[in-house]
Amino acid sequence: MENVKQVLTIAGSDSGGGAGIQADLKTFQERKVFGMSIIVAVTAQNTRGVQGSYPLPLEAVQAQFDSIFSDFDVSAMKTGMLVGSSYIQLIASEIQKRPEIPYILDPVMIAKGGSALMEDNAISDLIEYLVPLATLVTPNIPEAERIAGVSIETKEDMIKAAKIIQSQGAKNVLLKGGHLEDSQSEMTSDYLLLENGEGQWFENDRVYTENTHGTGDTLASCIVAELAKGSGMKEAVTLGIDFVYAAISDGIAVGHGHGPTNHWSYRKKEE
Repeated sequence: MENVKQVLTIAGSDSGGGAGIQADLKTFQERKVFGMSIIVAVTAQNTRGVQGSYPLPLEAVQAQFDSIFSDFDVSAMKTGMLVGSSYIQLIASEIQKRPEIPYILDPVMIAKGGSALMEDNAISDLIEYLVPLATLVTPNIPEAERIAGVSIETKEDMIKAAKIIQSQGAKNVLLKGGHLEDSQSEMTSDYLLLENGEGQWFENDRVYTENTHGTGDTLASCIVAELAKGSGMKEAVTLGIDFVYAAISDGIAVGHGHGPTNHWSYRKKEE
């Protein structure tokens, strides 16, 4: 019987299947880890946007934590959509009990279509309670601006923001540069600031497509799967970025708006 690493996602459900819990579980399966979930909220969502968001009762979230950790050996975990302050504080208290488990914070704030997925007043709680617990934080530029409290318009600004987020307690920071407004380049640039102070840029050809729904969830999920299997941070991030690049560049046609990425494209590349 194969001993498989067990990985947990704590996030919202996407009924359209492109992001959230669904994207996480698809990615876990592709990376050959056993995926489990704690659902914080259910969304009515498709490629055109979010039509409704329905947070679960806090006791339901707590019950899921109790159930998971009474039975499974969790090797790594991540958070995505967390709704608001009371959820953040509950989740932080549970993560804090398990400092030995690598934890990735994907600070989901706004859906691809523009709908808010986190209460504005919860961002300060995310900074206070979750950032200091994170093995890795994976913000895009708008999220990093909110967390770091600075404007990001250049690659130098990305480095500055990553350092601020690290100073808030995060061990490692991966700042995703796809939203960089001054970039007229044919390349996209992501910046990794490691715990030891080392910085590394990752650059890929820019893919012009509307089908990028769930890329942040997918990236964080791939990284957490690789960490669970014992990869180092730089190795896990490198594979995660390659996985997402393949998922975007080898697209699929689903829905009529911002379509999902192709979660099995990297497997095709490996084969």
